[in-house]
Amino acid sequence: MDPKVMADTMWTLVTAMLVFFMNLGFACVETGFCRVKNSTNILSKNFIVFAVSSIAFWVLGYGLMFGNGTGFMGTEGLLFLGGADNSPATGEAYKGAYTALNWTGVPLLAKFFFQLVFAGTAATIVSGCVAERIKYFAFIAFGFVIVGIIYPIVGHWIWGGGWLAQKGFLDFAGSTQVHSIGGWAGLAGILALGPRYGKYNKDGSINAIPGHNLSLGLIGCFILWLGWFGFNPGSTMAADPDAISRICITTNTAAAAAMLSATVVSTMLLGKPDLGMTINGCLAGLVAITAPCAFVSVMSAFIIGLIAGIIVVLAVIGFDKLHIDDPVGALAVHLANGVFGTLCVGLFAESQWTPGQASGLFFGGGLTQLGIQLKGVVAVAAFVFGVAFLTWQLLKATMGIRVSIQEEIEGLDIGEHGQQTYPEFVTRKPAYSYVSIAERVAE
Repeated sequence: MDPKVMADTMWTLVTAMLVFFMNLGFACVETGFCRVKNSTNILSKNFIVFAVSSIAFWVLGYGLMFGNGTGFMGTEGLLFLGGADNSPATGEAYKGAYTALNWTGVPLLAKFFFQLVFAGTAATIVSGCVAERIKYFAFIAFGFVIVGIIYPIVGHWIWGGGWLAQKGFLDFAGSTQVHSIGGWAGLAGILALGPRYGKYNKDGSINAIPGHNLSLGLIGCFILWLGWFGFNPGSTMAADPDAISRICITTNTAAAAAMLSATVVSTMLLGKPDLGMTINGCLAGLVAITAPCAFVSVMSAFIIGLIAGIIVVLAVIGFDKLHIDDPVGALAVHLANGVFGTLCVGLFAESQWTPGQASGLFFGGGLTQLGIQLKGVVAVAAFVFGVAFLTWQLLKATMGIRVSIQEEIEGLDIGEHGQQTYPEFVTRKPAYSYVSIAERVAE
């Protein structure tokens, strides 16, 4: 085998495994930022969502996304399970159906796995938005729709050679394709569900509902930060030393800058540095740099991160004032900064890293690339939010999407799963007494 193909394949698979590991990071952040009585439910959603994603993307999503077809969606190789899994390891038998990814020479199944872990990430983002009041099986049903239909259709537009790609829209690792899709779908879910019980008073005032474990949240953030070193540089799908080195540094610099700015702004607005805001600041910087990571300098990444950290704090506060109940700040992180990161390509991109396309506004390219990026943002927002909201309403009318008020008050762990994450802390009458123990010792 060609040594380059071998190296590219190993790089692609290892970075895909890092992105897969991000599922644990999302599970930890979301669980830690929510209440203990819902922790089993949240862990369950974040666990099963990758199983849902794996089947949905295998059966339909990959073909819709990367199959040859129209500018809107793929029409060839739709049922990946119907033949591609029987092809040789090199994927030669099905190479002709998925020409959008012919720019990388790795085997078909390596391409599939790498794209699968990205699709699973978009579905996981939704989990945080609808946490603490969504029915478990309603979330599973929505997971099939977003990974099997919504995500891959937009993916065809952007990464599958569709109409946005033809216009020159750039999104290297998915500020729009992954994060904004998850954010728009999550926003639709929040509006369909309504806020959690007790979050907002009749007079419009807001009640804080703190999570139960910042340690778990911080562990999750570190896992996600690590995973992003697969997410962004792995999107080269090639072991290109110069490209992956620079992308690692732009990614890390944006995260670091966003952490600092989020910490400063949260201190200014809230009186003290809020660790939850710092955690979300780190994630905001990572989301914002995801689209432009390959197209910008390290200094530009630093500036992008600083702005992302400010945006996330203002967005968390802003969404709350609008009574859009987002328990973990997923909209502020993934939606607000997904949009911002996508527009940053049109602001900070440099032609030395975007061959054949205009530089961003700040580097002499005028408004050309920014206009293309803005069109993409609007088109994706309209499609994803519209289809997702319709899906939520259909689920609401059929199987129902929200648990009962009693179950919400008592916690979804018992109502949905019949078990608790920390059962040793349940108040109960002990089966022994200290007197009986003392008597036994005396005997």
